[in-house]
Amino acid sequence: MLYPASVRIDRIYTRAGDAGQTSLGDGERVSKNDARIWAYGTVDEAGAAIGAAVAGGLPDDVSDLLRRVQNDLFDVGADLSVPVGTTRGKGKSRLRIGEAHVAALEEACDRYSDALEPLTSFVLSGGTPAAAALHLARTTCRRAERCAVALAEHEEVNAAALAYLNRLSDLLFILARLANDGGRADVLWQPGATMASGGAG
Repeated sequence: MLYPASVRIDRIYTRAGDAGQTSLGDGERVSKNDARIWAYGTVDEAGAAIGAAVAGGLPDDVSDLLRRVQNDLFDVGADLSVPVGTTRGKGKSRLRIGEAHVAALEEACDRYSDALEPLTSFVLSGGTPAAAALHLARTTCRRAERCAVALAEHEEVNAAALAYLNRLSDLLFILARLANDGGRADVLWQPGATMASGGAG
């Protein structure tokens, strides 16, 4: 796997996208509504949601883990921004997510799952502010995965990048439960509860 040199950004605005197009990682110009842009753009949203969760206050070990994940998500975005097998932009490095990235998430899932209460129902997105923020990051990650899968239905996509997003949403669910006193303060779904009480209103 090749890694790009450090990135230098001299100017934020370029005017190159004013007509609704942008450049992929190999230099190809596409619509900003292209499925590939949706995929790595939503990955960027997931990273921002994770950043908001970290900024809201989490245990040091969880914050450190999620900061590494944020860096990984930039790698996922870089991966998705360059079509597999492209012949454009020769000489440029190709950054691809690998199985080791996925395995690291699985290890974290297993480690933090051990501290959780068993699930007795589906969990609503709430509880502590930290848990709610992590659930929001989880659902954003799920949306990024759906966008990447939609892209993969039409173009080849690195399978490890798809697996990474899938495992990350699992990890964020686990961490959200951890932030709810290890699951003891989870807000549980009660099927039909509002119907039995006459509705939500």
